[in-house]
Amino acid sequence: MVKMAAGKHGVNPSQRKTAGSALSAGKAVRGSRTGRPIMALLDLLGRRWTLRILWELREQTLTSRALREACDDASPTVIQSRVAEMREAGWLALNPAGGYGLTASGQELLATLAPLHAFAERWSQREATAAIIPPPR
Repeated sequence: MVKMAAGKHGVNPSQRKTAGSALSAGKAVRGSRTGRPIMALLDLLGRRWTLRILWELREQTLTSRALREACDDASPTVIQSRVAEMREAGWLALNPAGGYGLTASGQELLATLAPLHAFAERWSQREATAAIIPPPR
């Protein structure tokens, strides 16, 4: 987790919401006109490379270049767009020593997704087993 110095009014600058933020609850997002918080969250999580960036930063801080390499040399423009959105959401912060890392909010989000990861592992084993053993007749 990256710790950042608090800015004016004791708020971490990377976690400050802006008035026109496309990531704010209450604003229309893809798939929802309501802007309910869950819809805003799912919109951001559903964007290309967002989940992969969270995953790659789960245990370490990475520079932009290292993050791009970890993401299979994805387009630097796309990676930087996702990083900017995730910073705006308060999930990532730029470490003063260099590189991006998860904030406390990013760590909480990752922990929330852990059961989904466990399910995916179990599911992949069932899929592999189902391919080998024919279903009963």
